[in-house]
This record gives sequence, structure tokens and C-alpha cells, in this order.
Amino acid sequence: MKPKYETTMTACFVGYIVQAIVVNFVPLLFLTFHSNYHIPLSKITMLITVNFGIQLLIDLLSAGFIDKIGYRASIILAHIFSAIGLILLAILPELCSDPFTGIVIAVIFYAVGGGLIEVLISPIMESCPTDNKEKAMSLLHSFYSWGQVGVVLISTLFFKLFGIENWKILSILWSLIPIVNAVIFLKTPITPLVQEGENGLTMKELFSNKLFWTFLLMMMSAGASEQAVSQWTSTFAEQALKVNKTVGDLAGPMTFAVLMGVSRVYYGKYGSKIDLDRFMMYSSILCIISYLSIAFIPHPILGFIGCGLCGLSVGILWPGTLSKAAASIKNGGTTMFALLALAGDLGCTTGPTLAGVISSHFADNLRIGILSAIIFPLLLLLGLIICKRFISRFRH
Repeated sequence: MKPKYETTMTACFVGYIVQAIVVNFVPLLFLTFHSNYHIPLSKITMLITVNFGIQLLIDLLSAGFIDKIGYRASIILAHIFSAIGLILLAILPELCSDPFTGIVIAVIFYAVGGGLIEVLISPIMESCPTDNKEKAMSLLHSFYSWGQVGVVLISTLFFKLFGIENWKILSILWSLIPIVNAVIFLKTPITPLVQEGENGLTMKELFSNKLFWTFLLMMMSAGASEQAVSQWTSTFAEQALKVNKTVGDLAGPMTFAVLMGVSRVYYGKYGSKIDLDRFMMYSSILCIISYLSIAFIPHPILGFIGCGLCGLSVGILWPGTLSKAAASIKNGGTTMFALLALAGDLGCTTGPTLAGVISSHFADNLRIGILSAIIFPLLLLLGLIICKRFISRFRH
């Protein structure tokens, strides 16, 4: 790989750290918003809906304008929107007559940035002239996991040292990361995903491709398999370890994120020696086992270990599906990555929602709720089998 593209790859890694900031920082402040601005918790939870709703909308719309304005302009705009959102978060609640309105406006800005980053970073990394694109993609996605761990750890340490009342300063400090990375993307080389003289596939062409539908199913299942457990690890930590909510919030999500990151780094380092299909199949089976252990093993500590195993098992599923799609569908281009991101985000919403709804129907029994979500790793395993047979038939 040419040395100048190492800067591009580094900027992509930092881009996923920015994504981790815009997803994970504000939830740490929910109780602060509740106590300082007297915002009901029912309204505060809307911030999650707004964040992911905007990102879904960006996934859907981005294919229409990214190719027109170019990858460089788009990724710089993504970082600018992220930075503006984090800065407005520190300013608008005091300026608006209704603090909640100010917070929502800030969330909308950084959600636009986060949505664009999710659509853009993977194809930019895919376009870099690397020796093993599957390894690079897996390593790239590990940086979201490390970013999540860093945001929780650094924010918690900051609040402990300087007080939660100074959260606005930390929000401004977090905004410096997307600002600096935007400057880096201003100068770093970016290779077009679709070669000059060729056109990327249209939505109609993609939707007429049966293999693409399989990848959509796999992306949706990957997002759902991950988030159906990830969103509930804090509760499991509290139940299993008998700790308070603060410690539970740290132990649950961080254990999940660290093990998910370890899985991605492992493939990123040894991917050239590992068959991706086999690794994804084994990971899907381990994911199914982790769901069963959470649901049926009565010992709470073992149930919590099951949550950790789930983090380890889902690590390769999202980046692996993206890599398989890019390798299997020639000239998929921006449209393909945008639609795959949309499917993944739909899964991220569907998985925890299904687990929560089913749990509520069984007297808030979270084990039953998570058991119902086992359908998603099963669907992903089915998608892998279909994909392997389809490609094998095509080659012969």
C-alpha cells in the first residue's frame, strides 16, 4: 500500500471514533438533563429515537447526493455536522426558552454527521489500495468499539474529577476530534470506489440482484443480533453482579464493546490466514449459543458471561457482510453501501425493540425477550449458507 494512503486509513479509523462519540456521549447525560432541566425521562428517551431516526433518513437519502458532491466534500461535511452538534449541545439548552428543544436541535446536527460517517467511511476504506480489504474493514470497525469504550471511560473520569456540572466543557472538547479529522480529510487522498469511465449500480439494478437481497438480510440480522443484547447489558450487569446503575452501565456495555473490538482486531490481524465465510459461520453459531445461555442458564453470573460472549461473536458480522458484498457485487458503489447501512440500522432498531416488547408481554422477563431475538443470528446463518451456495453455483 502506498504510504500516503495510511493517512486516509487513519482518518477512517478516527471517523468511527467520531461515530462512537455522537452515539454514546449524550446517553451518559440523560439523568443530568432530567435533574437540571426538569425534562421528563419519557421525553429524554426521544433523543435516542431522533438520533437513529435521522441516521436512517441519511442512509436512505445519501445515495442521491454523495456521488454528486463527491466523497471528500461529503465526509468533511459529516465531520462538520458532528462537531457543530456537539458544540450546540453545550450552548443551545441555555439559549432556548425550552432546553429540550435546544438539545433536540443539537442531536439532529450530530445525527446527520453520524449518518453520513456510517455511509461514507466503509466505502472510503474499501477504495484504499490495501492488500487484504477484509482485514482492513474488520480493523476499521473495531475502532467504533474502542471509541465506545473511550467515550464511557474518559467521560466518567472527567465527571469524577471535574464534576458532572461541567459536562458542557467536555462536549466542546469532544467536538475537537471531528474538527481535526475534517482537516485531515481535506488533504488526504481518496480513491473513487467506482473506477473512472464506469458507473455504480442503480437502486433498480441492485434490487434486481438476488444476492444483494441476501446481503440486506445479513446486514439487518447483524445489526439486530448485536443491539438486541448490547442495549440490555447494563440491566444484566446490575442483576448479575448486584451493583448500582453507574457500575452496571460501565461493566455491561464496556464488556460487550471490548470483546466485540477484540474479535474485530483479531480478524484484522490474522484475516489473511482465516476463511471469512467460516469465521462468520462459527461466529453466528457462537452468537446463537450466547443467546441460549442468557435465556436458559439460571446462574446470573453465567448469564452475564453470555452477554460478553455475544459481544465477541457479533464482532465480525457487520464488517464481514460489508466486505462480502463489496467483493461479490461489482460496482455496487455508494448506493449499495448506503442501502446496506440502512438495513444495518433497521436491524439495530428492530433487535432491541423486539426483545423489549416480548419481555413486557412476559412480566418484564428479559431472558424471554432476548430468546425471541435469537431469530436474528439464525437468519444471518441462513444468509451465509444461501450466499455461499449462490456464489459457488455462479463460479461453476
